[in-house]
Amino acid sequence: MEFVRSDMRNIFIVSSKYFWRLCRLLIWAAVVQLTGCTSNSNVALDQAGMLDVQIGQMLMVGFRGLDVNDNSTIVHDIKNRHIGGVILFDRDIAGRNDIRNIKSPAQLKKLTAKLQSAGAASLLIAIDQEGGRVCRLRPSRGFPETKSAQYLGQANDLSLTNREALKIAKTLSGAGINLNLTPVVDLNINPDNPVIGKLKRSFSADPKIVTNHAAEFIKAHRKVGILCALKHFPGHGSSTQDSHKGLTDVTKTWTERELVPYQELIDQGLADIIMTAHVYNAELDDRYPATLSKAIITGVLRDRLSYDGVVISDDMQMGAIADHYGFETAIELALEAGVDIILIGNNTAYDETAAARAVEVIKKMVRSGRISPDRVNRSYLRIQRLKQKL
Repeated sequence: MEFVRSDMRNIFIVSSKYFWRLCRLLIWAAVVQLTGCTSNSNVALDQAGMLDVQIGQMLMVGFRGLDVNDNSTIVHDIKNRHIGGVILFDRDIAGRNDIRNIKSPAQLKKLTAKLQSAGAASLLIAIDQEGGRVCRLRPSRGFPETKSAQYLGQANDLSLTNREALKIAKTLSGAGINLNLTPVVDLNINPDNPVIGKLKRSFSADPKIVTNHAAEFIKAHRKVGILCALKHFPGHGSSTQDSHKGLTDVTKTWTERELVPYQELIDQGLADIIMTAHVYNAELDDRYPATLSKAIITGVLRDRLSYDGVVISDDMQMGAIADHYGFETAIELALEAGVDIILIGNNTAYDETAAARAVEVIKKMVRSGRISPDRVNRSYLRIQRLKQKL
């Protein structure tokens, strides 16, 4: 009994911050236990109310607006559909508007706070803040200047990369953003690549340089509690086309060297999330692009490279997917392939009902037996393990 009393005293003297973190962990553990007990029964999942939660956590969606309230669709999706993540953009491409979610540091901080408070579970709030040209937080809107990956790779000074990455990470932390969809670990094999090389998004053509600088980038983000996503698996650097605009075939240009940064960073425990590429590679799968390929995601990434973390798709509305596969078919193939989080950017095209449609599509697949409850559960558990890092 004395041990119990002493232990209780220790709990109550910790700060409220750590007390509530402990509570969240205990609640999460209980949910995991419940999920594990019911994962083989679709009926039990529905009765426990877990299927909707699990499916919602597997979605990350974009939305319009500098502010949100209880009447906003995205808030409704977070509260009632349990959406696990959102992605922010500076410009609205579909609406041809230079303003979408980001106007100033103060405005952004208020927006993310409202989004985070909308749901019962921790929300992934993601952004593409790579540095250089791919930057959603621009200096013209009050955010710090950044360096491109190519600039840092050419300088080849790891301390410089760490400092620049830490500056980005602190900016994100101050803005309430907890996931940076970077670093790009594509090798700069084709400098004329319209979506990688020409935009200076790659550190180098040398896999060792790419690995070293990506590692510093991730370590800097972890210092302030920001998650990172390696992209674009299994490699987009050798492509000659932009997968935003259509099918991109890398069969004749891709090499095994493009897997090296992934293997090294996985082995170092530095892969929080890995984002897939919408590239077609007949050497790895002669039927489907990587995002929809079980041979690539499960066969190469999970089995061969021994990765058991979260896999997120690139935007499912990009031309390489949207122009060749229907909404339902694309989601089903991505889940069968091994994707854990379906990303619907809602920017190249805009559909306010996208989250609702995706939830219903996945529920229908589970109920019809096309996707098993256990498959949904595995993704859900990976996502919850990831969120415990926040």
